[in-house]
Amino acid sequence: MWLIVGLGNPGRRYSETRHNIGFKVLDLFAEKYNVKFIKTKIAKKTSIFIDGEELLLLKPLLYMNMSGVVVKEVLQELPIRVSNIVVVHDDLDMMVGKLRIRRNGSSGGHRGVESIIQSIGTKDFIRVKIGIGRSKDLPPEEYVLSKFGFEDKEIIREALKRAIEAILTIVTEGVGSAMNKFN
Repeated sequence: MWLIVGLGNPGRRYSETRHNIGFKVLDLFAEKYNVKFIKTKIAKKTSIFIDGEELLLLKPLLYMNMSGVVVKEVLQELPIRVSNIVVVHDDLDMMVGKLRIRRNGSSGGHRGVESIIQSIGTKDFIRVKIGIGRSKDLPPEEYVLSKFGFEDKEIIREALKRAIEAILTIVTEGVGSAMNKFN
């Protein structure tokens, strides 16, 4: 079993922001496989099956810096190895639309990733990072909560599709193969 966590903030106010790119990937994933999310008290989740493997798609409904609480609860309920967790999130330090897969590592200042590391006690989970760029005019905390401009929307649409393909490659061929193909 795999746990695919898309990071974002709950609510309409944040739905189209740069920080919610993890939610967007999972929404497109669910659409592609024609499944609907079920809302629980702390998350929206659904499952799909790929080559006999269950992928639990999870969108935490606590704010970004509390995402780890939701991940920890799921790990307490289900037999998922930490090595089978894939976290999809935005990255300020990469060009808009660039994709990067990492086997593990620090949070890189991302509060959602930091929350997961703190809550589950390890940084040994896979990350699929999608570049959102950085603003010269806005501080990071404002920029991540801004919407993509017209010029970036098509780039992001393609990045979301590539992120899904990267996740599928991780699950079917392994993280090393996905890193070779998408980094």
